[in-house]
Amino acid sequence: MNPRAKPLPADERRAATVEAVVQLAATQNPSDITTAAIAGHMQLTQGALFRHFPSKDAILQAVMEWVAEQLLARVEQAAQEAPSPLVALEAMFLAHAGFVAEHPGVPRMMFGELQRAGDSLPRRMVRTLLARYGERLQELFAQGKAGGEIDPSLDPEAAATLFIGSIQGLVMQSMLSGDVERIRRDAPRVFAIYQRGIRSAP
Repeated sequence: MNPRAKPLPADERRAATVEAVVQLAATQNPSDITTAAIAGHMQLTQGALFRHFPSKDAILQAVMEWVAEQLLARVEQAAQEAPSPLVALEAMFLAHAGFVAEHPGVPRMMFGELQRAGDSLPRRMVRTLLARYGERLQELFAQGKAGGEIDPSLDPEAAATLFIGSIQGLVMQSMLSGDVERIRRDAPRVFAIYQRGIRSAP
């Protein structure tokens, strides 16, 4: 008889389910992850899983909520601890890269959701996450301009797009190479180039 996971409070079981999905997504196509695979990874029956989530989409929604909460909290903490807007941008960039290195299943799921046809709730949540992230970046650009650190002619929307796009490019390179830690190694060098493009002339 296979061992089964011990009963957990509902909140802990939902959190464990999110963690299981993120772990599975690191090694397989997220669209191929079934509720049976999730339950098996957690040593649960599907019936036990469905006591906490009514459907696979509900599980994906919970995962995206967790990603948004954790990623935004990570980059915000990094920004708040920085002494200036330009340093804050670098801290956010490196914190984001570190988050991806720790949770390689996250970008695989986000890319997967954005490729799905239709307008699912998880897809809308990814868009909301990116919008909130972009707004925070633009706040820092404005502060940097006011303080003389950032080029006053900087296009904030384009700069935010390039910031996020640079991280996405690093993610793709690390996924193609099969070396998750590559993103940590490459992020400082990539940000150095980005920074030269946005800072004020000496």
